[in-house]
Formats: sequence, structure tokens, C-alpha cells
Amino acid sequence: MSEWQKSTWRQKPRVQMPDYTDANALSAVEAQLSKYPPLVFAGEARRLKQHLGAAGRGEAFLLQGGDCAESFDQFSADAIRDTFKVMLQMAMVLTYAAKVPVIKVGRMAGQFAKPRSAPTETVNGVELPSYRGDIINDLAFTEASRVPDPKRMLQAYTQAAATVNLLRAFSTGGYADVNQVHAWTLGFAEGEKAERYREMANRISDTLDFMKAAGINNDTAHTLQSVEFYTSHEGLLLEYEEALTRLDSTSGKWLAGSGHMLWIGDRTRQPDGAHVEFLSGVQNPIGLKCGPTTTAEDLKVLTEKLNPENEEGKLTLIARFGAGKAGEHLPRLVQAVKEVGANVTWVCDPMHGNTIKSATGYKTRPFESVLREVRDFFGVHEAEGTIPGGVHFEMTGQDVTECTGGVRAVTDEDLSDRYHTACDPRLNASQSLELAFLVAEEISQLRDRTATRAAV
Repeated sequence: MSEWQKSTWRQKPRVQMPDYTDANALSAVEAQLSKYPPLVFAGEARRLKQHLGAAGRGEAFLLQGGDCAESFDQFSADAIRDTFKVMLQMAMVLTYAAKVPVIKVGRMAGQFAKPRSAPTETVNGVELPSYRGDIINDLAFTEASRVPDPKRMLQAYTQAAATVNLLRAFSTGGYADVNQVHAWTLGFAEGEKAERYREMANRISDTLDFMKAAGINNDTAHTLQSVEFYTSHEGLLLEYEEALTRLDSTSGKWLAGSGHMLWIGDRTRQPDGAHVEFLSGVQNPIGLKCGPTTTAEDLKVLTEKLNPENEEGKLTLIARFGAGKAGEHLPRLVQAVKEVGANVTWVCDPMHGNTIKSATGYKTRPFESVLREVRDFFGVHEAEGTIPGGVHFEMTGQDVTECTGGVRAVTDEDLSDRYHTACDPRLNASQSLELAFLVAEEISQLRDRTATRAAV
């Protein structure tokens, strides 16, 4: 078997990637990108791996969230701030319930490419190549817009670099102060329809008041003012990923410098395919989406290929089946992992299996379906004696109307009000925080049942 290099993926079958028509232009962009600084550093990726290993043991919990697909025209500091803000609120609620650290990983600073169910789409009898994300082509439905343009990678890098810079500033500059974050959350819980969440919010207030009384405050505890925040995206456009991959001088291992954590989608997880080949050789923690068609045998092969040293925190399995289907598919995958003794962190993605077309013609995701899949996920792991290590949401801090339901009761008729996504529907800020409260209830109940069994 030949030694892995960052270009060996080019010898493997590739899917869900564009065919660039101008090879010289593509080569020029790759050469330019290869000279740019990496967006993340090896020490950060190793630290995230340690945190994810703790989540796999039940000693931490992963909250991963952000846009379905980042776009060039909706890029703004306010949008980044709003998503960061709601993730901090969600993390505080989950931390209180789980009684363990919550790992905060954004689908940010790189989530520009999207797999598609069909290579073309037809509108009013006109067939054009599908939109594959702003890093590849443009959403506008014209022949010129849909031609893959390698120069878009340079704009994606610039936007990702600015996003990472702003996230670092927010994380350490006082914006993440725990008391400020909780004040935002209290505003939500005081709403007329959020009464069921008020009790937990008040208990968090009591805890913070006790900490102040005990002399633990912002002046004595820097950790109350700052957070660790990591970036992640689907490692789909491999020319971009290869160009930003660097050899880490400390460890002698390759690092995908485009983000702290990369994942392989349900459409690109072929064991002998290009995406698995590329991500098998980098030291970053890797996610693997597992859908209804994932077989036990494929999963065994993939766990070995993506984590040959069986490191804790290296491989996160992201289950995405759809409401009511986790009980059918997840147990066999959990058993497969047990049979080979693989170290993995199990995470629930309740978004991608629950996309439907509303009566008004919009793609949407019902809040109740998202919640049901989370509950199913927790139920299977409790039955199997394994650890539910985290959740993975498509969400935004903005007040969009893309998913139905929640305390604000978004209806099918409301979807047209603020439907801004370039691809799939996202939870809005209110729905995201509400879901955090509900997941927190699941975690608390699971902890209580586990403690009761241990005491018997």
C-alpha cells in the first residue's frame, strides 16, 4: 500500500465534486492557496480531539451548529455574532443540565460546499447544473452562474479567515462573559410561552449568584469571561482542502488547515472513495455522517480507515436517520462499533433526515420531528449502554422562518416571511435555544435514571 500524501485522493473515485473546465485556472488558484497561512493550528486540533474523547466517555458534551451553507452575499459581522451568541446560550443551558463541559463547534468559516441529490435542476423547463455552494458556483439560475469557478475558493478563504478572526475576538474579548450570556437566556425564558423553561433558567441564576457570593467572579476567574470555540465544515471540495493542508512540524503529521474538525457526508463516505482517502491522513478530528443506508460492514471498514490508531476523540459518528427511524438503524451501527472495539463519539444530527416540503412549497423541518429524533437517539444509547456524546444542528442566530414549530409557533404560512437560506432550512435563534432546553431535560432525566440504577 502506497504511503498517504495529501494528493493521493486524486487517484480515487470522486463524487459530489465539480468538473472545472479551465485546468490552468484551477492550478493557479491551488498554487496561490497553498502559500496562504492555515486558518487553524495543529495544537488547537489536538485539543479539540482531547475534548471529543472526553465526550465519548461521557465527560463532556458536543454542541455543533451553524449554517447549512455559508454564503458570500449574507456574510456580515452581525450574522457571525448572532450565531455565536445563541450557541453560547445553548451551551450554558446544556452545561447546567449535563454537569460536564460543553464543547462548542461552529459550522462556520468553511461550510461553503454542499452535496446535492442530483447533478442538475430544472426550472420552467430549463435544466442547469445544480448549485453546489458559493465556493463552487453561484445560486443565480443562469448558465454562466452555474459554471464552476475556481477563483471562488480565494473568496471563500478570505471570508473564512475574517470569520475565524472575529470568532477568536468574541471568544476571548469579554463578549462570552457567563453572566451576560445568562442575561440573554433569561430574556427568552421570561416569554409568555416559555414558562416550562423558566425554572431551569432560575436555577442557573441561583448557581451564578452562589458563585458570586463565594467570591468566584469575573475578576478571579478568567474562564467566566472566555470560551474555547472551534470551527468545522464538511470536507467536500478536496482541491481547497489539499491546498490548505500543512505538515505540522511539532508532530510530523499532516493537518487540514481549513478548520479544526472536518466531516464526511452521507453521500461521500465510500470506503474506497476520494473523500475517505483524503481525511484518513490528516490529524484533525473527523466526523462521519451515518444515514439509513450505512451498513455495519462499511462502518467497520470506515472506523478502521479513518482512525487506524483507535484514538479517543479522533472519530465522531454523526447519526442522521429521521424521526422514528433511529430505533431501526442506530442499534445495528452501535453493535458494529462494539464488535470491533472502536473508540468513537456518538452525536445526533436530527436535521438532515427530517426535511420535508411544506404545503406552501418551501423546504422545511418540523421542530417536533427534530426533537423526536434527539429523544430517539438518547433512548437507543440508554438501551445499548453507550454514551450519547452530543448534538449537531443547522441553525442561525437570526430571526428566520425556515423550520416550523417551537414556542413562537412558526407555521407553513409564515415560511415566506423570512426564508433566507441558500440551501436547507435552519432553526432560528428562538427555536435553537428552546431545543437546548429540551435536550437539557433529556440529559437531566438520563442522568437521574443512570444514578438510580447505580444506587440499586
